[in-house]
Amino acid sequence: MKLARNFYKPLAIGAPEPWREPPVRLERMIHFVPPHVDKLRSKIPELAGQVDVLLGNLEDAIPAEAKQAARRGFIEMAKSVEFGATGLWTRINALNSPWALDDVTEIVAAVGNKLDVIMLPKVEGPWDLYYLDQLLAQLEAKHRIEKPILIHAILETAEGVNKVEAIATASPRMHGMSLGPADLAASRAMKTTRVGGGHPDYKVLADVMPGAGERAKFQQDLWHYTLAKMVDACAAAAIKPFYGPFGDFSDPEACETQFRNAFLMGCVKRVFSPDPAEVAFAKRILEAMPDGTGAVMIEGKMQDDATWKQAKILIDLARMVAAKDAEPAARYGL
Repeated sequence: MKLARNFYKPLAIGAPEPWREPPVRLERMIHFVPPHVDKLRSKIPELAGQVDVLLGNLEDAIPAEAKQAARRGFIEMAKSVEFGATGLWTRINALNSPWALDDVTEIVAAVGNKLDVIMLPKVEGPWDLYYLDQLLAQLEAKHRIEKPILIHAILETAEGVNKVEAIATASPRMHGMSLGPADLAASRAMKTTRVGGGHPDYKVLADVMPGAGERAKFQQDLWHYTLAKMVDACAAAAIKPFYGPFGDFSDPEACETQFRNAFLMGCVKRVFSPDPAEVAFAKRILEAMPDGTGAVMIEGKMQDDATWKQAKILIDLARMVAAKDAEPAARYGL
Protein backbone atom coordinates (compact mmCIF):
# COMPACT_ATOMS: atom_id res chain seq x y z
CA MET A 1 0.00 0.00 0.00
CA LYS A 2 1.33 3.43 -0.93
CA LEU A 3 1.99 5.70 2.05
CA ALA A 4 -0.28 8.73 2.31
CA ARG A 5 2.61 11.16 1.98
CA ASN A 6 3.57 9.56 -1.34
CA PHE A 7 0.10 9.47 -2.86
CA TYR A 8 0.45 12.89 -4.53
CA LYS A 9 4.05 12.51 -5.67
CA PRO A 10 4.60 12.38 -9.45
CA LEU A 11 5.29 8.84 -10.65
CA ALA A 12 8.01 9.96 -13.04
CA ILE A 13 10.78 12.55 -12.77
CA GLY A 14 9.64 15.62 -14.66
CA ALA A 15 5.92 14.76 -14.67
CA PRO A 16 3.52 17.44 -13.34
CA GLU A 17 2.33 17.08 -9.76
CA PRO A 18 -1.09 15.43 -9.47
CA TRP A 19 -4.07 17.65 -8.72
CA ARG A 20 -5.01 17.79 -5.07
CA GLU A 21 -8.22 19.59 -6.02
CA PRO A 22 -9.11 18.91 -9.68
CA PRO A 23 -10.45 21.92 -11.60
CA VAL A 24 -14.19 22.52 -11.29
CA ARG A 25 -15.79 22.21 -14.74
CA LEU A 26 -19.29 22.02 -16.11
CA GLU A 27 -19.86 18.42 -17.27
CA ARG A 28 -23.61 17.97 -17.71
CA MET A 29 -23.27 15.81 -20.79
CA ILE A 30 -20.42 14.15 -22.68
CA HIS A 31 -20.76 14.58 -26.45
CA PHE A 32 -19.24 11.50 -28.14
CA VAL A 33 -17.69 11.96 -31.59
CA PRO A 34 -16.43 9.18 -33.92
CA PRO A 35 -13.23 10.93 -35.07
CA HIS A 36 -12.75 8.79 -38.20
CA VAL A 37 -15.88 10.27 -39.81
CA ASP A 38 -14.79 13.44 -41.63
CA LYS A 39 -18.31 14.86 -41.89
CA LEU A 40 -18.90 14.67 -38.14
CA ARG A 41 -15.41 15.85 -37.27
CA SER A 42 -15.91 18.95 -39.40
CA LYS A 43 -18.71 20.06 -37.04
CA ILE A 44 -16.44 20.13 -33.99
CA PRO A 45 -15.42 23.83 -34.24
CA GLU A 46 -19.11 24.78 -34.06
CA LEU A 47 -19.95 22.27 -31.32
CA ALA A 48 -17.01 23.22 -29.14
CA GLY A 49 -18.71 26.36 -27.88
CA GLN A 50 -22.09 24.69 -27.31
CA VAL A 51 -21.36 21.58 -25.26
CA ASP A 52 -19.64 20.91 -21.94
CA VAL A 53 -17.40 17.99 -22.97
CA LEU A 54 -16.28 16.74 -26.37
CA LEU A 55 -15.02 13.15 -26.36
CA GLY A 56 -13.24 11.48 -29.24
CA ASN A 57 -14.43 7.88 -29.11
CA LEU A 58 -11.83 5.28 -30.09
CA GLU A 59 -13.46 2.20 -28.55
CA ASP A 60 -16.95 0.71 -28.97
CA ALA A 61 -18.79 1.67 -32.18
CA ILE A 62 -15.46 2.13 -34.00
CA PRO A 63 -14.82 -0.82 -36.39
CA ALA A 64 -11.51 -2.60 -36.00
CA GLU A 65 -10.37 -1.47 -39.44
CA ALA A 66 -11.06 2.18 -38.48
CA LYS A 67 -9.24 2.25 -35.13
CA GLN A 68 -6.08 3.91 -36.44
CA ALA A 69 -8.08 6.39 -38.53
CA ALA A 70 -10.11 7.31 -35.44
CA ARG A 71 -6.93 7.91 -33.45
CA ARG A 72 -5.48 10.11 -36.22
CA GLY A 73 -8.79 11.94 -36.53
CA PHE A 74 -8.88 12.70 -32.83
CA ILE A 75 -5.35 14.08 -32.88
CA GLU A 76 -6.20 16.26 -35.88
CA MET A 77 -9.38 17.47 -34.16
CA ALA A 78 -7.53 18.28 -30.94
CA LYS A 79 -4.79 20.19 -32.74
CA SER A 80 -7.06 22.27 -34.96
CA VAL A 81 -9.78 23.38 -32.51
CA GLU A 82 -9.61 25.75 -29.54
CA PHE A 83 -11.91 24.26 -26.90
CA GLY A 84 -11.88 27.05 -24.31
CA ALA A 85 -14.01 26.05 -21.30
CA THR A 86 -15.20 22.90 -23.06
CA GLY A 87 -13.51 19.74 -21.81
CA LEU A 88 -11.54 17.57 -24.26
CA TRP A 89 -11.70 13.84 -23.50
CA THR A 90 -10.99 10.63 -25.33
CA ARG A 91 -12.23 7.11 -24.67
CA ILE A 92 -9.34 4.81 -25.51
CA ASN A 93 -9.60 1.11 -26.23
CA ALA A 94 -9.53 -1.42 -23.39
CA LEU A 95 -6.10 -2.15 -21.94
CA ASN A 96 -6.14 -5.74 -23.19
CA SER A 97 -6.80 -4.64 -26.79
CA PRO A 98 -4.18 -4.33 -29.57
CA TRP A 99 -4.79 -0.56 -29.79
CA ALA A 100 -4.66 0.79 -26.22
CA LEU A 101 -0.91 1.36 -25.94
CA ASP A 102 -0.72 3.29 -29.21
CA ASP A 103 -3.86 5.24 -28.25
CA VAL A 104 -2.14 6.56 -25.12
CA THR A 105 1.39 7.06 -26.41
CA GLU A 106 0.45 8.76 -29.70
CA ILE A 107 -2.26 11.01 -28.26
CA VAL A 108 -0.23 12.23 -25.28
CA ALA A 109 2.77 12.90 -27.52
CA ALA A 110 0.70 14.90 -30.00
CA VAL A 111 -1.92 16.73 -27.90
CA GLY A 112 -1.21 15.96 -24.26
CA ASN A 113 -1.32 19.61 -23.21
CA LYS A 114 -4.86 19.99 -24.57
CA LEU A 115 -6.25 16.69 -23.28
CA ASP A 116 -8.19 16.85 -20.01
CA VAL A 117 -9.41 13.30 -19.42
CA ILE A 118 -8.81 9.77 -20.70
CA MET A 119 -11.86 7.54 -20.31
CA LEU A 120 -10.76 3.97 -19.62
CA PRO A 121 -13.27 1.23 -20.47
CA LYS A 122 -13.78 -2.15 -18.79
CA VAL A 123 -11.86 -1.33 -15.62
CA GLU A 124 -11.71 -4.47 -13.47
CA GLY A 125 -9.61 -3.34 -10.53
CA PRO A 126 -7.13 -0.79 -9.20
CA TRP A 127 -4.31 -2.53 -11.07
CA ASP A 128 -5.65 -1.09 -14.34
CA LEU A 129 -5.34 2.40 -12.87
CA TYR A 130 -1.86 1.75 -11.47
CA TYR A 131 -0.64 0.83 -14.95
CA LEU A 132 -2.21 3.78 -16.75
CA ASP A 133 -1.18 6.18 -13.99
CA GLN A 134 2.49 5.20 -14.30
CA LEU A 135 2.41 5.22 -18.11
CA LEU A 136 0.86 8.68 -18.22
CA ALA A 137 3.45 10.04 -15.80
CA GLN A 138 6.28 8.73 -17.98
CA LEU A 139 4.72 10.20 -21.12
CA GLU A 140 3.98 13.54 -19.44
CA ALA A 141 7.62 13.78 -18.38
CA LYS A 142 8.90 12.77 -21.81
CA HIS A 143 6.71 15.24 -23.71
CA ARG A 144 6.80 18.01 -21.07
CA ILE A 145 3.08 18.04 -20.44
CA GLU A 146 2.25 20.92 -18.10
CA LYS A 147 -0.83 19.57 -16.30
CA PRO A 148 -1.78 16.05 -15.25
CA ILE A 149 -4.18 14.14 -17.49
CA LEU A 150 -7.06 12.70 -15.49
CA ILE A 151 -8.61 9.22 -15.78
CA HIS A 152 -12.32 8.40 -15.90
CA ALA A 153 -13.12 4.72 -15.33
CA ILE A 154 -16.09 2.87 -16.80
CA LEU A 155 -17.65 0.09 -14.70
CA GLU A 156 -18.61 -2.57 -17.22
CA THR A 157 -17.85 -5.89 -15.51
CA ALA A 158 -18.95 -7.66 -12.36
CA GLU A 159 -15.35 -7.70 -11.13
CA GLY A 160 -15.09 -3.94 -11.61
CA VAL A 161 -18.26 -3.35 -9.59
CA ASN A 162 -16.91 -5.67 -6.90
CA LYS A 163 -13.69 -3.59 -6.72
CA VAL A 164 -15.36 -0.20 -7.08
CA GLU A 165 -14.02 1.28 -3.82
CA ALA A 166 -10.43 0.34 -4.64
CA ILE A 167 -10.83 1.74 -8.15
CA ALA A 168 -12.12 5.06 -6.82
CA THR A 169 -9.05 5.57 -4.64
CA ALA A 170 -6.41 4.00 -6.90
CA SER A 171 -4.85 7.24 -8.15
CA PRO A 172 -4.98 11.02 -7.66
CA ARG A 173 -5.67 11.12 -11.40
CA MET A 174 -9.15 9.70 -10.85
CA HIS A 175 -11.70 12.09 -12.30
CA GLY A 176 -14.75 9.91 -11.84
CA MET A 177 -16.61 6.80 -12.93
CA SER A 178 -19.43 5.94 -15.32
CA LEU A 179 -21.75 2.96 -15.36
CA GLY A 180 -21.59 0.88 -18.55
CA PRO A 181 -24.87 -1.07 -18.38
CA ALA A 182 -24.65 -3.02 -21.65
CA ASP A 183 -21.29 -4.71 -21.05
CA LEU A 184 -22.09 -5.08 -17.36
CA ALA A 185 -25.32 -6.90 -18.21
CA ALA A 186 -23.35 -9.32 -20.38
CA SER A 187 -20.70 -9.79 -17.67
CA ARG A 188 -23.40 -10.69 -15.15
CA ALA A 189 -25.37 -12.88 -17.59
CA MET A 190 -28.37 -10.62 -17.04
CA LYS A 191 -31.39 -11.55 -19.14
CA THR A 192 -31.75 -8.23 -20.91
CA THR A 193 -30.54 -6.78 -24.18
CA ARG A 194 -31.42 -3.19 -23.23
CA VAL A 195 -28.77 -0.51 -22.80
CA GLY A 196 -29.72 1.07 -19.49
CA GLY A 197 -33.26 1.68 -18.33
CA GLY A 198 -35.74 -0.78 -16.87
CA HIS A 199 -37.16 -4.07 -18.02
CA PRO A 200 -40.89 -4.95 -17.96
CA ASP A 201 -40.20 -8.34 -16.35
CA TYR A 202 -38.22 -6.90 -13.43
CA LYS A 203 -41.07 -6.01 -11.07
CA VAL A 204 -42.78 -6.52 -7.73
CA LEU A 205 -46.41 -7.34 -7.02
CA ALA A 206 -48.74 -5.57 -4.64
CA ASP A 207 -50.11 -7.63 -1.75
CA VAL A 208 -53.20 -9.76 -2.31
CA MET A 209 -56.27 -7.79 -1.23
CA PRO A 210 -59.53 -9.81 -1.01
CA GLY A 211 -62.01 -8.55 -3.55
CA ALA A 212 -59.56 -6.02 -5.03
CA GLY A 213 -59.24 -7.73 -8.41
CA GLU A 214 -55.97 -8.01 -10.28
CA ARG A 215 -52.86 -7.31 -8.24
CA ALA A 216 -50.95 -4.16 -9.17
CA LYS A 217 -47.50 -4.62 -10.71
CA PHE A 218 -44.61 -2.17 -10.43
CA GLN A 219 -41.49 -2.16 -12.60
CA GLN A 220 -38.24 -1.87 -10.65
CA ASP A 221 -34.85 -0.36 -11.51
CA LEU A 222 -32.32 -2.97 -12.63
CA TRP A 223 -29.40 -0.63 -11.95
CA HIS A 224 -30.28 0.91 -8.60
CA TYR A 225 -27.93 -1.24 -6.49
CA THR A 226 -24.95 -0.82 -8.80
CA LEU A 227 -25.48 2.90 -9.25
CA ALA A 228 -25.82 3.48 -5.51
CA LYS A 229 -22.65 1.47 -4.84
CA MET A 230 -20.74 3.50 -7.44
CA VAL A 231 -22.07 6.84 -6.13
CA ASP A 232 -21.00 5.97 -2.57
CA ALA A 233 -17.51 4.96 -3.72
CA CYS A 234 -17.12 8.17 -5.73
CA ALA A 235 -18.48 10.42 -3.00
CA ALA A 236 -16.14 8.87 -0.43
CA ALA A 237 -13.18 9.45 -2.77
CA ALA A 238 -14.31 12.97 -3.77
CA ILE A 239 -14.56 12.06 -7.47
CA LYS A 240 -17.50 12.37 -9.87
CA PRO A 241 -20.11 9.65 -10.50
CA PHE A 242 -21.79 9.61 -13.93
CA TYR A 243 -24.60 7.36 -15.13
CA GLY A 244 -23.97 6.17 -18.66
CA PRO A 245 -25.81 5.62 -21.93
CA PHE A 246 -29.52 5.02 -22.50
CA GLY A 247 -30.06 3.01 -25.65
CA ASP A 248 -33.76 3.48 -26.51
CA PHE A 249 -33.80 6.72 -28.53
CA SER A 250 -37.53 6.23 -29.20
CA ASP A 251 -38.40 6.71 -25.50
CA PRO A 252 -37.15 10.13 -24.36
CA GLU A 253 -39.42 10.10 -21.30
CA ALA A 254 -37.81 6.92 -19.95
CA CYS A 255 -34.37 8.31 -20.79
CA GLU A 256 -34.99 11.52 -18.86
CA THR A 257 -36.45 9.58 -15.94
CA GLN A 258 -33.37 7.36 -15.75
CA PHE A 259 -31.01 10.33 -15.84
CA ARG A 260 -33.11 12.30 -13.36
CA ASN A 261 -33.05 9.38 -10.93
CA ALA A 262 -29.27 9.14 -11.34
CA PHE A 263 -28.92 12.91 -10.83
CA LEU A 264 -31.01 12.82 -7.66
CA MET A 265 -28.83 9.99 -6.32
CA GLY A 266 -25.72 12.10 -6.84
CA CYS A 267 -24.61 11.56 -10.43
CA VAL A 268 -23.25 14.41 -12.53
CA LYS A 269 -24.22 13.39 -16.03
CA ARG A 270 -27.73 14.41 -17.04
CA VAL A 271 -29.68 15.89 -19.91
CA PHE A 272 -31.05 18.86 -17.98
CA SER A 273 -29.97 21.60 -15.60
CA PRO A 274 -31.06 22.30 -12.00
CA ASP A 275 -34.70 23.21 -11.55
CA PRO A 276 -35.15 27.02 -11.23
CA ALA A 277 -37.41 26.58 -8.19
CA GLU A 278 -34.73 24.53 -6.43
CA VAL A 279 -32.11 27.14 -7.32
CA ALA A 280 -34.32 29.91 -5.94
CA PHE A 281 -34.82 28.00 -2.68
CA ALA A 282 -31.08 27.30 -2.42
CA LYS A 283 -30.43 31.04 -2.82
CA ARG A 284 -32.75 31.72 0.12
CA ILE A 285 -30.81 29.25 2.29
CA LEU A 286 -27.48 30.88 1.46
CA GLU A 287 -28.87 34.37 2.03
CA ALA A 288 -30.32 33.34 5.40
CA MET A 289 -27.05 31.64 6.48
CA PRO A 290 -24.21 33.62 4.86
CA ASP A 291 -21.44 31.86 6.76
CA GLY A 292 -23.06 28.40 6.73
CA THR A 293 -23.45 28.17 10.51
CA GLY A 294 -26.44 28.04 12.82
CA ALA A 295 -29.98 27.09 11.86
CA VAL A 296 -32.95 28.93 10.35
CA MET A 297 -36.56 28.14 9.47
CA ILE A 298 -37.64 28.65 5.85
CA GLU A 299 -41.21 27.80 4.87
CA GLY A 300 -41.60 25.78 8.04
CA LYS A 301 -38.53 23.63 7.41
CA MET A 302 -35.33 23.78 9.42
CA GLN A 303 -32.16 24.56 7.49
CA ASP A 304 -28.73 23.97 9.03
CA ASP A 305 -25.11 23.51 7.96
CA ALA A 306 -25.93 20.26 6.13
CA THR A 307 -28.62 21.83 3.94
CA TRP A 308 -26.37 24.90 3.47
CA LYS A 309 -23.75 22.62 1.90
CA GLN A 310 -26.39 21.10 -0.40
CA ALA A 311 -27.58 24.57 -1.38
CA LYS A 312 -24.01 25.72 -2.06
CA ILE A 313 -23.41 22.78 -4.42
CA LEU A 314 -26.63 23.57 -6.29
CA ILE A 315 -25.86 27.29 -6.61
CA ASP A 316 -22.29 26.66 -7.76
CA LEU A 317 -23.61 24.29 -10.43
CA ALA A 318 -26.29 26.77 -11.50
CA ARG A 319 -23.68 29.53 -11.85
CA MET A 320 -21.58 27.35 -14.16
CA VAL A 321 -24.67 26.50 -16.23
CA ALA A 322 -25.64 30.17 -16.38
CA ALA A 323 -22.18 31.13 -17.62
CA LYS A 324 -22.55 28.63 -20.49
CA ASP A 325 -26.22 29.02 -21.48
CA ALA A 326 -28.20 32.27 -21.68
CA GLU A 327 -31.63 30.65 -21.27
CA PRO A 328 -31.07 29.02 -17.87
CA ALA A 329 -29.13 32.11 -16.78
CA ALA A 330 -32.29 34.18 -17.21
CA ARG A 331 -34.41 31.61 -15.36
CA TYR A 332 -31.98 31.37 -12.44
CA GLY A 333 -31.62 35.12 -12.01
CA LEU A 334 -27.87 34.69 -11.48
